[in-house]
Formats: sequence, structure tokens, C-alpha cells
Amino acid sequence: MISASFVLALLTFFTETGGAADTPYGEVTIPFEVRRLPQTHVYYTVGHAGVPGPENQGHTSNAGFVVTKKGVVVYDALGTPALSYLLLEHIRRVTPQPVVVVVAGHYHADHVYGLQTFKEHAKATVWAHEAAAEYIGSAAAEERLEQRRGVLFPWIDEKTYVVRPDRTFRDRTRFDMGDTTIELVYAGPAHAPDDVIMIVKEPGVVFSGDLIFGGRLPFLGGEKVNTKNWLAGLKYLESLSPRPRYIVPGHGDVSANAGEAIAFTRGYIEHLRSHMGRAAEELTPFDEAYEQTDWSRYREVATFEQANRGNAYQVYLEMQAAGF
Repeated sequence: MISASFVLALLTFFTETGGAADTPYGEVTIPFEVRRLPQTHVYYTVGHAGVPGPENQGHTSNAGFVVTKKGVVVYDALGTPALSYLLLEHIRRVTPQPVVVVVAGHYHADHVYGLQTFKEHAKATVWAHEAAAEYIGSAAAEERLEQRRGVLFPWIDEKTYVVRPDRTFRDRTRFDMGDTTIELVYAGPAHAPDDVIMIVKEPGVVFSGDLIFGGRLPFLGGEKVNTKNWLAGLKYLESLSPRPRYIVPGHGDVSANAGEAIAFTRGYIEHLRSHMGRAAEELTPFDEAYEQTDWSRYREVATFEQANRGNAYQVYLEMQAAGF
């Protein structure tokens, strides 16, 4: 049977940057492509599987943009200023409309360092959830930036900085973009304290941020993760009516089957909570619980080796702290 994601790949228009591409923030030598969702004015780019490093030059997350009569709205800004500069160049190839808004899906390093480009070269307004303030200016933010300066030099260097949002919201907000209505919905704390879903109403497209990982295991690292709320956010996505035509996840493949996309991430989180919750309740040591758990359903999924054990331990600690 041909999957919806495969059909989507066949139908999607794309432009690609091949070979080396010069930017004001360093040369990018990995392929970088931007695709258009069929019969929409919505575009996206998909990052590589794995953790940010020299082999992928920090391009591990997804981002996208919507072309409207009142300008371009961008969702997420990628993991380096150089990558987001390529995204901005693609936007300018597609439309003469200016970038007016950039939405930060959440303030994790692989999604926000590119905000620098949109402030310096597009003068766009950055929107985020008010909980982003927990990260900005924190010791964790500075430590992560220093770590990235080490593993992603020269794409992240001493000139790279974390851009503060110009505008924030609490629960939800809407933009009337002339021919398009865009709604931002707070879905955290889940993957991060400040998770934001962006719903593009008319064509029926949802940018889920890291609530959904397409065809790869999510990363649950960080003490702020809340898998109970994460499942609630996925339930909200399932309740949307009409059901979205497309879901653009924070990482991995775009899907034309909303139920399938949501079910994969939900099933994995439920699997973790079930087994690690039972282990925490029965006072089973984590190493023993991990070895006893059947991971066969996920062992061949991209990022299993990089993410699964850390995810299981994170949920084990979470379930302990929550009293199972």
C-alpha cells in the first residue's frame, strides 16, 4: 500500500540548494530544499535525523512559511543563522512579499538560533509564548549556546545569540493575513515549557512543533518535559475539526494523514509511560526496567540509538516525581 507521506513526496514542488551555498553566517555544504504542500501557499523544509553536529551542520529540525496577501509568516527558524538565511533566500525566490512574522515554536537550540537572521535581514516581528522567558537569559540557554559553539563551529560562533521575542501571548492568538487566518495555540508545558502549535486555517495545515516527530523518535531530554500534557496536546490536535489536510512536525516527514502522524508519537509516549510508570511504582531499578521492556516496535526507527534510553530514563524520573 502506498502511504500518504509517499504520495505527498511525489506531489510536492521543491527547490533545492545543492553544493556549497555562501551566507553571511558561513558556507552551507549540505543539501537544503524547500517544498510546497500541494494546492496550498504553504512551504516547508525537513531536517536530517540525528543530533546536531558537523555531519548535518545543525540542520535537524523542520521549519516552514505561509505566503499571504499581508506578507509571509514563518514558523520556526532552524538551528543556525546560516540555515535560516538559506530559508530566507528561498522565501524571496517564491514571493516578493516581506517576512512580517516569525513564530518560535519553542525555545530549543535546534529551532531558534536562526531567528537572528530574520531580525537582521528581514526586520520581522518574533512571536513566542510567554513561557519562553524561562529559557531566555537562563544558565541553561548560555550553556547550550557554548555547547553549540563547540560542536557547530563555524555555523554557531561568538556572534551567534538568542533573539528575544518581540511579542508574546498566553493561551492563543490570531493573525488576519487577508486571505489567510493563522492561529497560535499554547500546548505546553509538554516537549518544552513554551510549545506553540500554528494552525493555518484556510488550507488546513498545522505546524505542530515538537509535539509530533514524523518517522523518528522524539527527544524527551530536559527536566521541563511533561509527557502527560504532551498527550493532552496530541489529543487537542486529534480534536481539530475539520481535520488538518497536512501536519508539518517539528522533526521528520510531513504527513497528509493527520491521524497517522499523531498516533506514532502518541503511541511511543504511551509506551514509555506505561512501562516506566510501572517500574517506578514497583521500585524496579531503571537499568533493570529498561532491559525488561520490549523495544522491538521502535528499535529500527531513526534516532532510536541516540534517543530511546535517555527518553526512557526521563519518563522514569517524571513518573517517580508525579507519584506514578
